[in-house]
Amino acid sequence: MTTSPTRPLPAVQLRVPTDEDAHAWHAVFADPDVMEFLGGPAELSAYEELSARQRMHDAQLGYCLWTLLDGEGAVIGFTGAQPWPAEKSWGPVGEIEIGWRLGRSAWGQGYAYAAALATLERVRAAGVPHVVAMIDARNARSVAVAERLGMELAAEFTTPGGNPGRRYALSLQAE
Repeated sequence: MTTSPTRPLPAVQLRVPTDEDAHAWHAVFADPDVMEFLGGPAELSAYEELSARQRMHDAQLGYCLWTLLDGEGAVIGFTGAQPWPAEKSWGPVGEIEIGWRLGRSAWGQGYAYAAALATLERVRAAGVPHVVAMIDARNARSVAVAERLGMELAAEFTTPGGNPGRRYALSLQAE
């Protein structure tokens, strides 16, 4: 379900992840449905490493995967941008990938789109000229967010795990 054009977007806040956010992410993403296209729920240590890496990205680049908070300040996921890891043997190495992941309780309320818009504003302000989104083609919710952002389908591919994927791209430069 996407947000209706007549319904206002929910308020979202983005912050650089804290050590405590690793624990919040672990709890929010423990739902197998949330992690369906990402290999299933992860251990706490994965989120501890991820949050530390995002603090480094923010310090070095001015952007990262930020902790996503709802209007009341509750952690509902993350959104943001990061360089595609050079150590991966596939994908858009050297490009900046945007992404979002929300806990199930936040689905269908416009949070992903609102957070993605905030991400685009921040990375544009940081001087990023274009972004990509790498999405499992079966993830209709994420595909809908990318398309609603105006991202264009740049490629279809098969992941190393054998799943269908889509690479969306968006220029952030004024035309």
